[in-house]
Amino acid sequence: MSFKEYLHEKAEESRHNETVAYLMFLAGAMFFVGGILITLCLAGEPNWLLFIPYYTEAHAGAVLGLTLIISGVSLIVFGIVAGIHYSHDRGWYMQELRKANSLEDVLISKPSTKSRKKKSKNT
Repeated sequence: MSFKEYLHEKAEESRHNETVAYLMFLAGAMFFVGGILITLCLAGEPNWLLFIPYYTEAHAGAVLGLTLIISGVSLIVFGIVAGIHYSHDRGWYMQELRKANSLEDVLISKPSTKSRKKKSKNT
């Protein structure tokens, strides 16, 4: 496997991982909204911590709502961080792939020493 093929494969892998990270973000958003809706439906007037509602009574729905909210927020944060990380990785691989392609183009366009010797002998 050449270096160019390796860089191409790693760029594809980073693109895939970036897509998975954004899907993780979307799943987190769905969990977060679901947890908020469960908590709001369960309690007519819930307590609020910043923008997150919670219900203080011992109830199975309250635990489910809080679990969905916490897991949703964590998936949102980790999805954004992983997406940015894989995006930077893919950018680096693509930059190195451009360098490898430009180096190859320079080597191809540069005439070989044998052809220069032949031209000098003929003149």
